[in-house]
Amino acid sequence: MSDTQYLTPPEAVFFDHDGTLVDTEPIWEQAKQAIAQEHHAFWTAQDTADCLGKSIDASLIRLQENGVPLELQEMKAELQKQAETILETHAISLIPGIPEVLQELRKANIPVGIVTNAITQVAEHTASLSPETFSVIIGDQQVTNPKPHPEPYLQAAKQLGVNPQRCVAVEDSPSGVQSALSAGMKVIIVPGEIDVIEAKGTTKVSHTNLSLKDILILSNS
Repeated sequence: MSDTQYLTPPEAVFFDHDGTLVDTEPIWEQAKQAIAQEHHAFWTAQDTADCLGKSIDASLIRLQENGVPLELQEMKAELQKQAETILETHAISLIPGIPEVLQELRKANIPVGIVTNAITQVAEHTASLSPETFSVIIGDQQVTNPKPHPEPYLQAAKQLGVNPQRCVAVEDSPSGVQSALSAGMKVIIVPGEIDVIEAKGTTKVSHTNLSLKDILILSNS
């Protein structure tokens, strides 16, 4: 008899994108470097570190500060074009451990979504790696206030018609954790580029160890 069979499942589980579902940070870094080089500007590893977990606009503003003479919307379109070109030639895959937990969630009929500050089209590409899994995708085009604001997670819950306080988020960055907690969700923290301090309503689990059991236990805690 399973020790989790009497636990109430969450109404939905929402996954961050970069560093949580897929390791796309190298793709973003390459895209930003390409834009910088095209305009005789620069993008460094420190720039990447400073912008991790932040909104797309944070990176665009940094590119402007580094010498790219484009308006934000024009630069965002160029960044999307560069990222899509890179994705066409560089296959990405789900981080080890993630396909298994997504399969468990599908079998349990628990709705799953992607909630990210990244460009929506890139998140949609990731969703195609696990067909019929993701019921909602919230990216840069769906919100006014990106993470760490709670709007992305609140919008995801609203679109699925679920109670945010009965949902679990999976995150790897401080801004993402703050966003989900502020929306009233409990959060599983997976290891990322930036260390995240545990707080009330969170627990840490590695990608490869993450399972439906972890989600159920946290949801019922």
